[in-house]
Amino acid sequence: MAFPDPVPGLVIRYSYLWSEEFARGQDEGVKDRPCAVVIVSERLHEGRIVTVLPITHTPPQAPTLAVELPATVKRRLGLDDELSWVVLTEANRFKWPGPDLRPVQPGSAVGIAYGQLPYTLFETIRTAFIAAIRARRSRLIPRSE
Repeated sequence: MAFPDPVPGLVIRYSYLWSEEFARGQDEGVKDRPCAVVIVSERLHEGRIVTVLPITHTPPQAPTLAVELPATVKRRLGLDDELSWVVLTEANRFKWPGPDLRPVQPGSAVGIAYGQLPYTLFETIRTAFIAAIRARRSRLIPRSE
């Protein structure tokens, strides 16, 4: 399967490892889910390093620590009709392409990307994520390669 170039705002299917799973010693996420690429960096001798935020149906405990995805955006990405939020309190970081990328349609070679978030929505997410980091309200989970 060919992988797209990772760019900020790209929504991918990924086996996200939650911080509580990481704390229990797990190294693989329990559920594949949509995740938003928020940071892409290039490291000498390592290649591209990608940071992703999880998208979940679980309402946030603190509304300022998540960004709701509008129904129109979810439809355009091909996601379900349930309410969803981009979580800002934690992120996974991995070398691109990592072993935890999954096809959008399980068992298919269609690809791992749902599509791109609209620029203004991505900027809202990026700005809120930076604020969560500065407030020490966000945690980074490093993933294996």
